[in-house]
Amino acid sequence: MSAADGMPHGTSQGTPQILLAHHLKQLRLPTVLREYDKVARECARDGVDHPRYLLRLLELELIDRERRLVERRIRQARFPTTKSLDSFVFTAIPSLNKMLVLELARCEYILGRENIIALGNSGTGKSHVALGLGLAACQRGFSVVFTTAAQLVHQLMEARDEKRLLRLQRELQAARLLIVDELGYVPLSPTGAELLFEVFSQRYEHGSTIVTSNLPFEEWTAVLGSERLTGALLDRLTHHVHILAMNGESYRLAQSTARRRHSTKAAPAEAVAGEQIDPDTGEILPR
Repeated sequence: MSAADGMPHGTSQGTPQILLAHHLKQLRLPTVLREYDKVARECARDGVDHPRYLLRLLELELIDRERRLVERRIRQARFPTTKSLDSFVFTAIPSLNKMLVLELARCEYILGRENIIALGNSGTGKSHVALGLGLAACQRGFSVVFTTAAQLVHQLMEARDEKRLLRLQRELQAARLLIVDELGYVPLSPTGAELLFEVFSQRYEHGSTIVTSNLPFEEWTAVLGSERLTGALLDRLTHHVHILAMNGESYRLAQSTARRRHSTKAAPAEAVAGEQIDPDTGEILPR
């Protein structure tokens, strides 16, 4: 190597620290580079021998490397927000089988190429559960893609118009877990429904798919526009499936109401004398 490249000619030139830093960068061991001096001092203080010193360093490198890989998978998943199952209030949705959700978080269904469908009215936490399961999959080493049904159809139609549909379909098929959120909120065009069906069909018994919907199965025809297409899609999605029933009072509405009630505790002190405040909405009532 030449000096112009900024690289040492050999181990006979440069200080050991410079050479070590160079070699560790070349070997892509950033954690070892960052920690070796501190760990060396700790091991000298504790009387740790050289093999255990190297073991400590390499364990730190592996832990940090796995953390970076998880962070990369989370970025590539394109989650709208990062949510874990730890923050989900299962008691708010009594119809949801908590033990099943926690079992699914182990991600064995992905190894079995099985699907998950979460059904329930709006605001019951279907997206939260889907995001939590997606995060768990990233943490366990699986590639994940998150999208809404409307967004996915838009991307597919755009790719078709730009003659890159085959490439997008291959990318979607390659993901170990595809999460399609909010199926049923927006009716699909006949072309869009066919393109969405093609994605599910290509993933059938090749990868796992999570679908959330505010509609029961018998109403999916209203979204897809065709009984034949709906039947074929459900046949593939439900062949190997775990159903999460999530009907109940709106989880978001309950949280919003609780926040409003909490805020009204301080409101009377700030209100003008003589004004009355609705304890449920926080609105000032007319005199």
